[in-house]
Amino acid sequence: MPLQSSKLMLLAARREGYGVGAFNAYNMEMAQAIVEAAEEERAPVILQVSLGTIQHAGLEVAAALVKTLAARASVPVVLHLDHGTDFAVNIRCLREGFTSLMYDGSESLLRAYREKTGIKNPPFETVVEMVQSREAFEENVRVTRMVVEAARACGVPVEAELGRIPRLEEFAESRDDPAGTGKPGKKPYPGAGAPGGRLPPETQARVARLCASPDRAAEFVELTGCDSLAAACGSVHGMKEDVQPLNLDLVGEIASLTGIPLVLHGSSGVVRTREEAHSRDLPLAPHEGSVVDGIARGIAKVNVSTELQATYLEAVREHLERSPTVKDVRKVFNFAREALTEKVRSYIRLFGSSGKA
Repeated sequence: MPLQSSKLMLLAARREGYGVGAFNAYNMEMAQAIVEAAEEERAPVILQVSLGTIQHAGLEVAAALVKTLAARASVPVVLHLDHGTDFAVNIRCLREGFTSLMYDGSESLLRAYREKTGIKNPPFETVVEMVQSREAFEENVRVTRMVVEAARACGVPVEAELGRIPRLEEFAESRDDPAGTGKPGKKPYPGAGAPGGRLPPETQARVARLCASPDRAAEFVELTGCDSLAAACGSVHGMKEDVQPLNLDLVGEIASLTGIPLVLHGSSGVVRTREEAHSRDLPLAPHEGSVVDGIARGIAKVNVSTELQATYLEAVREHLERSPTVKDVRKVFNFAREALTEKVRSYIRLFGSSGKA
């Protein structure tokens, strides 16, 4: 069937209490695996294209691939721009036939600061100021509203972001690099990324300071008219262990005040279920919860990227180890596609969207 819009899809998910999987695809086999898994589970699916993929494959190629797969699919497929960081790329994607856009203006002032100063890793207090100040909020509103107005004329919904969902590697400090230029000498932030364990209290505190404010979220949605909101609520991009909890009180309050579907970014590192957390001896505070808990509180779209890349690469390595003399790259990628299909199916089931197509 033709590409579908994400608007009604996410409204239905929010209303019925399940999540729609939004999966990043970086090549043909990954895109095929995502659509195949959705068909097997009879689930609606959002296939995401990032700026990095656009730079790697070309916008026209990436869009054409997803359009072709959607046309052959028996379930609804959305083509979504993931983390579009300026107005121009959103317009390019709109013209190319994307059926869902995202403007991520959560760190536009921070990017400008980095470009002006040459400091890649500014002090954390500077990061907070560049993200949470009123000036940053108003700039985010200004551009988001421009994207929404352009997209609405074409009937395309827009996801926006508020607060900042950081990346794990950003929680670092440097012995020999006080200017934060990223040169040798940088050491991990204390305790960051401990395998199988939670982030340390000092890192958790920093994540919390970057979270979205419920009152500001309500104001932001009112001023911009965005259709869905990626509100920072405790997750961290790039985590490979499901050890990070969500702030459920924050999720619930933002969902209640905004009334629109919420989006979870950085889900690969979020605790999947409360039972899983208990089995791994990861106690959750009363206000903390899992991906499943977040969906029950108002998250309707769940982004997955890091775990998909890890699964794909692990399958490639495994096949090469088993067959080191293989000469046909298709055999290697087909093996990885099969592994990824099963991983995507497991997420669809977790989110509760099986049978919702």
